[in-house]
Amino acid sequence: MAIRQVLTQSSRKKIIYLLIILVCLVVLDGLITEYLIDGGIASEANPFLETLVGEPAFLILKAVGALICAFILFDVYRRFPKTAVVATWIAVVGYFAIVLWNVSLIFLA
Repeated sequence: MAIRQVLTQSSRKKIIYLLIILVCLVVLDGLITEYLIDGGIASEANPFLETLVGEPAFLILKAVGALICAFILFDVYRRFPKTAVVATWIAVVGYFAIVLWNVSLIFLA
């Protein structure tokens, strides 16, 4: 029983770290996107957020949306741990690719 508790606590820490990384990547994406758009290097690909870029509401919406998603994924983790971990990894890899693309635009400009 004690070994199972230790494994559960270790897994719980891993998903929390993954979710923190995900939220940070989403916020970083918003910051880099604003920088790129202000510099005339790029445009927002999301039509729902396009009108908000440059407004304080843009970063607030990105941060709050990321936190809500993280809480939802953590709730899913409590019932379906494997599904939540896979979904979180997919989101982290996806946002890492987006941030990497945005950073490459800075260096290519």
